[in-house]
Amino acid sequence: MKTRFLTGLILIVGGSSVWASTTPPGTSPALNPVEESVRKALVTIPYLSVFDDLSFKVDNGVVTLSGFVTQPFLKDYAEKSVEHLAGVSTVNDQIEVLPLSYFDDGIRFRTLRSLERTGSLYRYFMGVTPTIRIVVKNGHVTLDGVVQNSMDRQLAYMAANSVPGVFSVTNDLRTEH
Repeated sequence: MKTRFLTGLILIVGGSSVWASTTPPGTSPALNPVEESVRKALVTIPYLSVFDDLSFKVDNGVVTLSGFVTQPFLKDYAEKSVEHLAGVSTVNDQIEVLPLSYFDDGIRFRTLRSLERTGSLYRYFMGVTPTIRIVVKNGHVTLDGVVQNSMDRQLAYMAANSVPGVFSVTNDLRTEH
């Protein structure tokens, strides 16, 4: 299984995460037409936010969707957006809908604000497709995505760890180089 990164979107050929539409310097993945179609369909889903993190894997026409969404309709929308694509024979939807919780929603927004206000991390949240994803499940935070360097990775971890109400932080951020 070969891992490839896109801005805010990790592509794992044979297990791909989805988020951004641009590729960071030095990481230009070569996608086959089916993978590119699936990637495009997923990154253009309306209503995805910094709090949703989708992944996909393509294997002989079988698309396996995984990741986390905050709203139940996004799971169905993701499946429907790829099932009709050329070269897709079956869709295996393993996307997890995060618990609908005011407690987790508060942590999501406080974590986002904390990251945006820490050093130069605000730049990862500019534009339509943020490069850092914040997944909160039952008070546990996972940071996913791509940052420029290990200092930004550590700053993001420390900022998320300082948010009141957070039980734990898993730092899955990767660096561009």
